[in-house]
Amino acid sequence: MKIAVQKFGGTSLATAEARSRVCEIIASTKAEGISVVVVVSAMGRKDAPYATDTFINMVKEVNPNASLRELDMVMSCGEIISGVLLSVQLSVRGIEARFLNGEQAGIVTDGNFGDAHILYIDPRNIIECLQKDIVPVVAGFQGISENGELTTLGRGGSDTTASALGVALNASIIDIFTDVEGIMTADPRIVKNARLLNSVTYNEICQLSREGAKVVHPRAVEIAMHNNIPLRVRSTFSDSPGTLITHQMQGLKNIREIRDRLITGIAHTSDIVQIKIDIGELKERKDVELKIFKSLALAGISVDFINIQPEFIMFTVASEYAEKALAVLETINIHPEIEVDCAKVAVVGAAMTGVPGIMARVIEALNENSIPILQSGDSYTNIWCLVKKEHMEQAVKALHDKFELGNI
Repeated sequence: MKIAVQKFGGTSLATAEARSRVCEIIASTKAEGISVVVVVSAMGRKDAPYATDTFINMVKEVNPNASLRELDMVMSCGEIISGVLLSVQLSVRGIEARFLNGEQAGIVTDGNFGDAHILYIDPRNIIECLQKDIVPVVAGFQGISENGELTTLGRGGSDTTASALGVALNASIIDIFTDVEGIMTADPRIVKNARLLNSVTYNEICQLSREGAKVVHPRAVEIAMHNNIPLRVRSTFSDSPGTLITHQMQGLKNIREIRDRLITGIAHTSDIVQIKIDIGELKERKDVELKIFKSLALAGISVDFINIQPEFIMFTVASEYAEKALAVLETINIHPEIEVDCAKVAVVGAAMTGVPGIMARVIEALNENSIPILQSGDSYTNIWCLVKKEHMEQAVKALHDKFELGNI
């Protein structure tokens, strides 16, 4: 049995008209002799009546400190609503469908409310549907813990559900349907000549996602990558083939294009605060690095862009956690300098490894546009720079132009 897992995002399910287009895609895939497993997100985006954020806000208006367990219960409702509506609409079109919540789909997770990880999947109910030519419509973003508690998988959890089901069912492909054509060389809202990428590697899209590109969640990519199942990002509202995500060495069409391209794309993320600690000014320097990062970890604060030198420590946190981070540091008698309203821009490309001059071109692009670099870092496949938020869009455009990504 050839199986395709098709995940549809909130905008693809927001209206009856949009769901009708989803039904057409499912019908077309089935007509090719492929069995379809559907994964759904909650309908619409922020502030929509049945969006996840809407349910969260309803609870927090009553109690801002509501337990994660209770929040998980309400956050799971959006996918249930959209899944039932799509199942009914498929049935009206003559396509037999059955809605399954996370538990019914056999998705078993750890007990970490709000950000659970999938432990295993028992796909018996899904396979039974497929054998009877019934389309299983599965609620994304949710599962059941081993002790019977409903859990959610964190932001991007529906993508994770789709990838995990793809692995459990040994699917031929996992399609992530959204409202964009696929993966672009940069955010088209910033860079007018951003181009659609026909294909990218798993590693490249993981890096782009972590650095701010929000088309597909990196956890979903990593699950597919470890099991070598191709992912494809496509638009629900066009016939574009989208962007294929796979291994370089798989031998598929356009893969050589990826290997020959030095830079794949430019990503960015904003609302960052830089924290700088002058170690030389501290009275007690012993194990200071451990004290700093252990204290922040115990407070549940994620840090990024870490730079440790003999005389100073620099790192960044999301703006929403800055005040909490400063309070934690105060408890260990550390009073850092901070730089608010920062942003990170990143140049990503699997082919840059071992190639000289990439950093020089990054610095040249930013210098030519009088954009100060507050901090920088690199890995095998990306180079990132911290800049002021007011310079972010200009920096993205400058780097996109410097590496001639509009000419792909």
